[in-house]
Order: sequence, then structure tokens, then C-alpha cells
Amino acid sequence: MIDLYTWPTPNGHKVHIMLEETGLPYKVHPIDIGAGAQFDPEFLKISPNNKMPAMVDPQGPDGLPISLFESGAMLIYLADKSGQFLSHEPRKRYEALSWLMFQMGGVGPMLGQAHHFLQYAPEDLPYAKQRYANEANRLYGVMDRRLAEAPYIAGAEYSIADIAIWPWTRFPERQNVDRNDYPNFRRWFDEIAERPAVQRGVQVLSESRREGFDDKARQNLFGAAQYQRR
Repeated sequence: MIDLYTWPTPNGHKVHIMLEETGLPYKVHPIDIGAGAQFDPEFLKISPNNKMPAMVDPQGPDGLPISLFESGAMLIYLADKSGQFLSHEPRKRYEALSWLMFQMGGVGPMLGQAHHFLQYAPEDLPYAKQRYANEANRLYGVMDRRLAEAPYIAGAEYSIADIAIWPWTRFPERQNVDRNDYPNFRRWFDEIAERPAVQRGVQVLSESRREGFDDKARQNLFGAAQYQRR
């Protein structure tokens, strides 16, 4: 039984969906990032960067427990453990890993910044809003062009690249993106949204998610608490 330390965010949903798709058994341990649970010393032993999700598999590759942080690394690990959603054929494998890195280095950070400055920043910063909205639309354009060539992000087969990207694109309007401008993306998104494992994955801890932040949550997520040395 894999122990998953998580919260209902796009990065959390990536791993929820992967576990649901693979059928690997897991137990959810909520890490309420608004309440500051990510700074708990016990959690930091698993996730030294104080970010969720993180996981502990008591049956690691050598039969001993292994802990992992960073959602992309977790997707690769779960793909290898289950033998699903990441080809062992080198060319297909590296294609999927390239697009996984596209999510980790581009889609996640940039859409996250767009969401922050457009929705949550305490100041109205037109330059930041325009910069990240423009970058969000550029990234959707990259995905749309790719999905004109292939049914899935990494090619002919559904893979961890799709699982990584899809949760970040659930609410494009929050990133000043009109999904109707990207018809190939829209086709891909809607198809994946119909997968039962995806539907189950986004429901994990959904009852715990809160809209908006109080002052304590803002400090834990965006303020001084985030930058304390630990």
C-alpha cells in the first residue's frame, strides 16, 4: 500500500490520476497547504522542499521502503513499477519524458504564475498579468500544434505526459485562455476528461478544497511562512 501525502491541486491530481489509472493500492494522507501542514518536520523528512505531493512505497525497487517527492519523479516511478503509461521502447520513452519535462519546466510553473497574478496577487500588476497570460497562451499554442499531429501529447499512446499536463488545463479561463482558440487541445482535453480513472482522480480530497484564502493561508502559501529557513 503506497502512502500518498497530497492535497487537491494540479500536482496532487497528477499522482491521484496515475494511481487510479494503474490500479496500484494507495492510502491518502491530506497535507493541508493552507493550514501549513507542508512545514511539519515529519513531512519534511519525505519532501525536503516542503511541497506536496510526496509518497512512500514500502515495497521499493529493492524490496525496501522508498520515499519520493516531485510529482514528475513520482509519475516515472509509478510507470516503471506498474509497467504502464511509459514505453520501454527508447524512442517512445524519451518522447514522453520530453513532454513530461515540458510540463514540469513550463506548463506547471508558468500556468501557476498566471493563475497567481490573475487571481490571487494582493496588488494589481498589469505587467505580470500580461506576461503570464501571454505565456499561458503560448504554451496552449504549443500543445495545440502538437495535438494536431498526434492524438496524445507524446504520440499515439496515452502516457504520463498527458497525465501530467491535463490537471493544469482544467480551468484555462483562470489563465486568460479561451479553450475555443485551441481546437486540438479541446479535443484532447475532453477525451481525457471522460476517462473513469481521471474522474476518480480529481475527486480525491475534493471535499477538502476551499475557494479563496484567509490571512493564515495566504501567509502559508505566498507569505513569510513560505520563506522561513527550516
